[in-house]
Amino acid sequence: MRQGARRYRRALPAALAALLAAPLPAMAEPIRLATYAPDLSRDGPGLLLRDIRRNEAQVQDAARVITHAAPDILLLTDFDYDAQGAALAAFAGLLREAGGPEYPHLLAPPSNAGRASGHDLDGDGRTGRARDAHGYGRFTGDGAMALLSRHPLELVRDFTDLSWRDLPGAQQPARGGAPFPSAEAQAARRLSSTGHWMVTARTPEGPLTLMAFAATPPVFDGPEDANGLRNRDEIRLWQRLMDGALGPPPEAPFAILGLANLDPADGAGRREAMRALLADPRLQDPRPASPGGRAAADAAQSGDPARDTADWDAPPEGPGNLRVDYVLPSRAGLTVTGAGVVWPEGGDLAEAAARASAHRLVWVDLLLD
Repeated sequence: MRQGARRYRRALPAALAALLAAPLPAMAEPIRLATYAPDLSRDGPGLLLRDIRRNEAQVQDAARVITHAAPDILLLTDFDYDAQGAALAAFAGLLREAGGPEYPHLLAPPSNAGRASGHDLDGDGRTGRARDAHGYGRFTGDGAMALLSRHPLELVRDFTDLSWRDLPGAQQPARGGAPFPSAEAQAARRLSSTGHWMVTARTPEGPLTLMAFAATPPVFDGPEDANGLRNRDEIRLWQRLMDGALGPPPEAPFAILGLANLDPADGAGRREAMRALLADPRLQDPRPASPGGRAAADAAQSGDPARDTADWDAPPEGPGNLRVDYVLPSRAGLTVTGAGVVWPEGGDLAEAAARASAHRLVWVDLLLD
């Protein structure tokens, strides 16, 4: 008995040494997702590329915000599209040269922004104008969107061509009991004002599905509430997709990210649509916040100002500060380890963010389970 105990005591240090010498399993790194509307849209085609190549001041400010957040995957909304992807490649190069994130994988499918419809979509009796495009735009690709990623990207499904009336449960505008602006226009009108994409990101921890979009503002229309109804259905598309009403639903893990242009508590629009998405049990709301948003609260604000993502003039001059940009991960397959809005209360970064855009960059850190 004592001899066996002595052998055990002699073996214990050797076993412990072997255990300590064994390589530890690598710890999974969180993936940082971000969405940002940096106001990188210009008055005509090619002008954004010109300004990026000139290292224009507002472009530099937007790049500084992105460099500070350093997301692994970034959705840019309000970024001009060109068929060759020249502006997007130039901006990714500018970020790299400025010491920011390197994004070897870029994705920017054609957008509805500025894409001619051939119809009078705003009911003013004319065609071929900015409001007659499938999505508002003075030229093709005006204020579109793009994905930049450290990891390979694959476009899986693109709902950009989906007709508005083909969304299950869609409600289109009417005036005086008649389709607005006409039955022909409604038959032609697409749901996406910019785009709705399903994209697979091939991360080291496994595939992650991104559901990216940018919705129309629910204002700038008449009593028919065309933009309000469209904004609601652009947001609602994701729930119908998760329901399986638009083909196979996405498998977890996935995340919705983009510009909803709708606050759940304040501002114009059908706010119940945003509340319904935030409350969907298949999603989790990381509730990103910032000290700058809290400090800039509007007097009559109902929602938590720390969660605002856009800094606009208070009513009646403007819509007020609102939460309109979102990253919403699936509840299954993802663990949130951090979230925030790049909106400092003061300092150089706060000034650069304000000069770059009324919007602030929103980020969420995720671990794939």
